[in-house]
Amino acid sequence: MTQSTKDQLHKALLQSGLEILNDKRSIFVEKIKTAIVELIHTTGYIPDVNYSDYLSELLGYDYTYLANTFSEVKGTTIQQYIIINKIERAKELLLYNELSLTEISYKLNYSSVAHLSNQFKKITGLTPTYCNLLQLTATYCNLLQQIERKTGAKFRRFLDFFFLIHPTFLCSLPILICHL
Repeated sequence: MTQSTKDQLHKALLQSGLEILNDKRSIFVEKIKTAIVELIHTTGYIPDVNYSDYLSELLGYDYTYLANTFSEVKGTTIQQYIIINKIERAKELLLYNELSLTEISYKLNYSSVAHLSNQFKKITGLTPTYCNLLQLTATYCNLLQQIERKTGAKFRRFLDFFFLIHPTFLCSLPILICHL
């Protein structure tokens, strides 16, 4: 393959949001990222372990080497990458609306709800409660648009009024839409 062809392929992949990892350090950093993502996003509860020990044991390298390589390649620390992933997971769990903030902080191995809330606000600029409210509002608006498409504006105005009186009615909207 010529260098010109490689450059074209590289450019096309980047435009698609992909890249070829042919640098050993980049491949190594992807292994670190994968280990972190799997720990945070696929386990039921994040174990109460020291992340540096966990990554060192899992990948078979000294943590200083892992941290230095990660920082040089990504321009951020492993710890910051872990925090960002924990906050992304917290946002997902808030969206599902199945766990309280206390349960989410426990599930993500935070020392307290306040600690989770502080990191959440630092990363997103929003408190977890406000972020959840925004997500619920967006869900409500989407559901009302679906109802309006199926039934017309008059019924939607009724639902807007009803929701002001009974905010918990939002939970019943998906069931209502299925029966329209």
